[in-house]
Amino acid sequence: MRLVGSVARWEIIGTAVGLVYLYLEYKASIWLWIAGIVMPAIYVVVYYQAGLYADVGINIYYLLAAFYGLWVWFRPTDKKSDSQNQLGITHLPKKHLPAMAALTLILTVAFALLLDYATDSTVPWADSFTTALSIIGMWMLAKKYIEQWWVWGIVDFSCALLYVYKDLYFTAGLYALYTVIVFFGYRKWKQLLLESQNPLQ
Repeated sequence: MRLVGSVARWEIIGTAVGLVYLYLEYKASIWLWIAGIVMPAIYVVVYYQAGLYADVGINIYYLLAAFYGLWVWFRPTDKKSDSQNQLGITHLPKKHLPAMAALTLILTVAFALLLDYATDSTVPWADSFTTALSIIGMWMLAKKYIEQWWVWGIVDFSCALLYVYKDLYFTAGLYALYTVIVFFGYRKWKQLLLESQNPLQ
C-alpha cells in the first residue's frame, strides 16, 4: 500500500515537525510540548490512512499527554525544579519497573486482541507493542525521567521497521533518526542532570 496525494504531503510535514520535536527534546526544552501537540494531530490522519489503528489511538493520547507534559514541566515545583522553576531531570525510581513491565504486557495483549477482532490491521501485535510502550515512554518524558530515552530507543527502532513495512518511508526515516539520537539525547540529559546536581562545577 502506498500513500498518495495530500496524505503523503501530510506525512512529510509531520516528519518535519518531528525533527523539530526531536531537537527540542534533546535540549530538554519545554517548547517540545508545542511540537508535541502539532505532530500527533497530523499523524492521526497519516496512520488512519495507513491502517495503523493503534497508532491513531496513541497519537490521540500523545496530543492529550502533550498538554499534560506542558503543565507538569512548567508548573512551580519543589526540590526537583531547575533554575527556571521548571521540573528537573531525575532518575526513574526502580520501584516503578514491575508495574511498568506488567502494564506494557497487558496493554500490548489488549490492543492486539482489539485490533485483530475489530479492525483490518495486518500488524496488530507489532502495532500494539509500540503503542503500549509509547504510553509508558510518554509518561516517563512528562515526569522527566532520564531513562525515557532507552524506552524511546526500543519504540523508535521497532517503529522504523514497522513503517518501512507499511510504505511510510519518510516516517520510517524519521524514526530511524530518532533511534540514533537516543544515544546523544541520553548523554545530553545526563550532562544536564549532573549540572543540576553540581551547579558550581
